[in-house]
Amino acid sequence: MDITNVERDGRGAFLIRNEDGVRVAEMTYHTSGESEFNIDHTEVDPSLRGQGVAERLLDAAVQHARDKKLKIRATCRFALKKLQNEPEFADVFVD
Repeated sequence: MDITNVERDGRGAFLIRNEDGVRVAEMTYHTSGESEFNIDHTEVDPSLRGQGVAERLLDAAVQHARDKKLKIRATCRFALKKLQNEPEFADVFVD
């Protein structure tokens, strides 16, 4: 399962598509200034639930933030809970 990142006009998403090119999981975000972005939505197709797909999307978002030296905020309940409760995300999470 490859995760791709798409960005346009201050909005972006980390996406997983199936072999037919259909989006089966996504974590969307919008930029907040030049130094941070806000994860606002996570959705995983029911056929993939329980397989750690949402966590993989969050890992991709965190790696993106680290690579670009950005901070992450979250209004998505899933992302917020993970970012608040996992010490390994402390370097990128802004509460």
